[in-house]
Amino acid sequence: MPSNQAFDPSLRAGALLPFPQGSLRLRRGSTIDAPRSQPPARPTVLVYRHGLLPISETFIKEQVGAYRCWRGVLIGRRSTGGLDLGDLDVRLLRASRWPIVDRLWWRAMRLTEWAPTPIANRLRDEAPSLLHAHFGLDGVEAWPLARALDLPMVVTLHGYDINITREFWEGGGWGRRFRDYPRRLLALAAAPRVRFVAVSQAIRRGAIAFGVPAEKIDVRHIGVDIRRFAPTGRPIAQRGRNVLFVGRLVEKKGCAHLVRAMAAVKFRAPAARLTIIGDGDERASLQQLAANLGVQAAFLGAQPAATVARELEQARVLCLPSVAAANGDAEGFGQVLLEAQACGVPVVTSARGGAEEGICDGVTGFAFAEGDEFALADRLTRILIDDDLATTMSCEAAHFVSRHFDLDRCTAALEMLYYDIINTDWTRSRRAAH
Repeated sequence: MPSNQAFDPSLRAGALLPFPQGSLRLRRGSTIDAPRSQPPARPTVLVYRHGLLPISETFIKEQVGAYRCWRGVLIGRRSTGGLDLGDLDVRLLRASRWPIVDRLWWRAMRLTEWAPTPIANRLRDEAPSLLHAHFGLDGVEAWPLARALDLPMVVTLHGYDINITREFWEGGGWGRRFRDYPRRLLALAAAPRVRFVAVSQAIRRGAIAFGVPAEKIDVRHIGVDIRRFAPTGRPIAQRGRNVLFVGRLVEKKGCAHLVRAMAAVKFRAPAARLTIIGDGDERASLQQLAANLGVQAAFLGAQPAATVARELEQARVLCLPSVAAANGDAEGFGQVLLEAQACGVPVVTSARGGAEEGICDGVTGFAFAEGDEFALADRLTRILIDDDLATTMSCEAAHFVSRHFDLDRCTAALEMLYYDIINTDWTRSRRAAH
């Protein structure tokens, strides 16, 4: 059956279903039921994400699309209706053609830590060599699948999945269903066939503090596509005094600090204005705060990548004023910092990981301490009013990302780690056999 065909109830249990028609176009000619007559030319990695894929997770789509040595198959339980994944190999996992039975299968997997047999049987047709789960929660969820397929697994830790305190999880702050997440994550970390990737050194330190063995954690930055993110629009010195924020409007993003800092900025840069792209629980309170302080702020809500790109073309500086939330949640890196710099836009940030590794402080932008609104206002003002500084930072920012965070090179480093994992796993199994 063609992979772009709508769901047919006559499909047998365990089929790997495509997205419903209209929400995704799979590669022309791809199929979901026919077993492979010969092994693929490249090793296959199954990339697991529970929901495929929220609009905020472009970085996963781009990483999978940048594989060169490996064949990536993106697998998950449901479609979020977010990103268009038409240029990737995608499989929705269904244990049964009946939704209620499918849910019971997955519930049983969580309770027993045994994968639904129909799904495991169908995934074997992909001839996988490795399973890669994004986020710790998904790693815990996908581990029974890896065991059923006899695969080693690597889990990428991004931020909240390792920064939120154990007390918050175990106290039911994320919901009763996830109270055992810390215990299950540490049990996963003890498994010999599991490795971890941290998106920054800050996340690696957080994982070690959480209890993940240091020797099992490698740092791999995700990188950005420097062909898609490149300097465009007017030179930075000819742009308006525009400050751009891109991110969810939640506590850890620290947008309230930015709004208050902008109230101070306007005394030295009266034309300064703030554009906020993103949505979340704090939007209404932020709008009220901006109105009370007389800050010129445009709240655009969640926007597609094309709109973000247009705003980057007009921005003089991008700000990511992240802080640690009350439950411990904190920025893992801040991918938007790399996207902005690749476009020649200087950045000002307090994001953990990003402020340490994702910028060159004083050269491509400025780092400042979390919650220091005086320092934030000062750094923003300097870039807004000093054309020579802004121009120099703009040039250095694009070069910095090209040298250190090119998506192709970062992905190649990840693929080399994949080979190391499967070779180490093969060696371990050989020793065990003897």
